[in-house]
Amino acid sequence: MALSTLSRRGLGSTLFKPLSAAVSSRSISSDAPLTIETSVPFTAHNCEAPSRAVTTSSSELLSFFRQMALMRRMEIAADSLYKAKLIRGFCHLYDGQEAVAIGMEAGITRKDCIITAYRDHCTFLGRGGSLLEIFAELMGRKEGCSKGKGGSMHFYRKEGGFYGGHGIVGAQVPLGCGLAFAQKYSKDETVTFALYGDGAANQGQLFEALNIAALWDLPAILVCENNHYGMGTAEWRAAKSPAYYKRGDYVPGLKVDGMDVLAVKQACKFAKEHALKNGPLILEMDTYRYHGHSMSDPGSTYRTRDEISGVRQERDPIERVRKLLLSHDIAAEKELKDIEKEVRKEVDEAIAKAKESPVPDPSELFSNVYVKGLGVEAFGVDRKVLRATLP
Repeated sequence: MALSTLSRRGLGSTLFKPLSAAVSSRSISSDAPLTIETSVPFTAHNCEAPSRAVTTSSSELLSFFRQMALMRRMEIAADSLYKAKLIRGFCHLYDGQEAVAIGMEAGITRKDCIITAYRDHCTFLGRGGSLLEIFAELMGRKEGCSKGKGGSMHFYRKEGGFYGGHGIVGAQVPLGCGLAFAQKYSKDETVTFALYGDGAANQGQLFEALNIAALWDLPAILVCENNHYGMGTAEWRAAKSPAYYKRGDYVPGLKVDGMDVLAVKQACKFAKEHALKNGPLILEMDTYRYHGHSMSDPGSTYRTRDEISGVRQERDPIERVRKLLLSHDIAAEKELKDIEKEVRKEVDEAIAKAKESPVPDPSELFSNVYVKGLGVEAFGVDRKVLRATLP
């Protein structure tokens, strides 16, 4: 991240945990605004690009650091739990892409909706979910956000405007446009961000949804989290035109450095204002995942280890914020290391509590299939009836 012009130097009064209490020990007298330039320019399609000068504050930068450090630690812990066979089934990790989740939250409100694919742990946390809900769900326990029945791919938090992780590639995009239709119908001045990966960018349903969203000027923002590999296939092998922000043709688009949390914040704020006035917009977040596509993918057969380490050294979103905090004398190195220690402890405590949570009763397999009072609750096959119906 380009280390910026500083409009006024001031230090924030507190350091906010991602969702709760303050922890900074630094004595801070004021929290004057800072103006920081994004690392690279935005690239626009059929619209004017937003300014590269982003207004922030020392407390916001500190909160960005802590939130991204928490997400990183959470995903690394999930990797260990999976290898210990405490997490089963599918599991897709988000480490490397934290700036997208955090920057998006900074540019919008919880009244705006987010819907995404199956790489959803960090988005859920950003929408106000707890570590306990996350780890309990990953381990199939009752205290999970989906009561232990959804697992890694199916997090959900309606009260936080998060309409889930979805396992069918690209399926969340038309659902997101449906949410945007409801928002326009209700005239509540909110928008929906529908996230998908570069691997889903060639799905037909995405273009069908975008077409109707454009016809009806829906407040929908389609966000392509381009981490450059759809499963194990590089984008250049899967897409004739990998400029995903231009894919809408008649719909404006914006390419964003998805490893720069301030650029993501600026882009999402811009996108919301645009969508409320003019209809849909496409954001392409240029980002990178450090893990493989899922836990069954080592992530090193279709790319080199040097490539991964190079991104870590040059573009890591957490290290960029660390450099800003140090260069603007907002925090000392020791304070940032202390934050990382606190985050590790917080994650460990949440895992311990999640392990104590019981697994759902087997009868729960058949609950929540229908809305209460509509449909039939089934508890297994009645074999006598089945035999009587067979020829």
